[in-house]
Amino acid sequence: MLILVANLGSTSFKYCLFRMDESGGEVVAKGGYERVSDHAGVIDDALATLQRDGVIASPDEIAAVGFKTVLGKDLSGCVIADEAVIAALEGFAAVAPAHNPPYAAGIRQFAKALPNAKPVALFETAFYQWTGAAAANYAIPRAWRDIGIRRYGFHGASHKFIAERSAELCGREDVAQIARRLYLDGPAAVSGKPLRVVSCHLGGSSSVTGILNGVAIGTSMGFSPQSGLPQNNRVGDLDSGAIPYAMRTLGLSLDEAERQLTKESGLLGLSGISNDIRDIREAAAAGNSDARLAVDALVHSIRHWIGAFMLELGGLDALVFTAGIGENNAGLRTDVCANLEAFGIDLDPAKNATCRATEADISTPVSPVRILVIPANEELVLAREVFRKLS
Repeated sequence: MLILVANLGSTSFKYCLFRMDESGGEVVAKGGYERVSDHAGVIDDALATLQRDGVIASPDEIAAVGFKTVLGKDLSGCVIADEAVIAALEGFAAVAPAHNPPYAAGIRQFAKALPNAKPVALFETAFYQWTGAAAANYAIPRAWRDIGIRRYGFHGASHKFIAERSAELCGREDVAQIARRLYLDGPAAVSGKPLRVVSCHLGGSSSVTGILNGVAIGTSMGFSPQSGLPQNNRVGDLDSGAIPYAMRTLGLSLDEAERQLTKESGLLGLSGISNDIRDIREAAAAGNSDARLAVDALVHSIRHWIGAFMLELGGLDALVFTAGIGENNAGLRTDVCANLEAFGIDLDPAKNATCRATEADISTPVSPVRILVIPANEELVLAREVFRKLS
């Protein structure tokens, strides 16, 4: 079965074509476009390119299109991407403005371009469907909860891949099987010792998730992708009282306050120089105090959430780093793991220094907790889930 995974941004389009069967899958083609103003045009061009390059004889060979949708109003999971999905995306367009409108438009466009392909949406929130009510709810009035305000969580495909792969690397095929079939079967009991994992997805957008036996127990992101850790230029967690105070004191409109919190905050707001952690660390090493503050604040927040989930899990078997920063930034991994030997987290400096964008165990041989680097593979997760859904 040929499955096209579509990754749609407000000004970008990336795709990955998989050939999937019961034994797994392989990438047969991939590509992308930046500075996109017309998604319909680039979608048509991508399909024409696949045909021109001989990857497919006809677009009709593509059996399904998978969409990594972010947040739907009153809808989650792995579902057929029909009008109900589009309505759910549009219902929360104001909460995820950079993601939901492009996906709603993309689903409609692919329905025209590939009318015979099954469209399937895998929501980023799907991995958190079984998180307990205490972890998912805010202490807000009932009326607020009734309109859908709660902690949803994001980066679900990435954290689900970590749930599967970390279980395999820890020799727990029973847990890996639960994680693989989670969206079809839901959680399942584990006989014997539980597997306790904290997954750190660290990139331009970052989150930390606690995972017990392949199932998320909580995550640092909440109602929107603006929350949790300091993001590249998004604020992360913020006391709700700060917003009306800043608006009144600085004379900001609601739209301007939102713009500053989503465009000029996070690592950019703290450092004042960049939203790229590489530039920020370089400036911090050269003595820039604001850049040092940005690095320290990010590390502080990551450690805060690791500690919170370690307590909720009752201990830890594996600490995992993934995504662009997590996979490539040895210095940040060192900072996060510093002085945690008493908690069983013992990083091997030599292994850590040489690990870059590759799967590795970077803990010492005597470390009770496995410290793993696992490259993100959200596209493969999506292709697998689309195949399972349609099978």
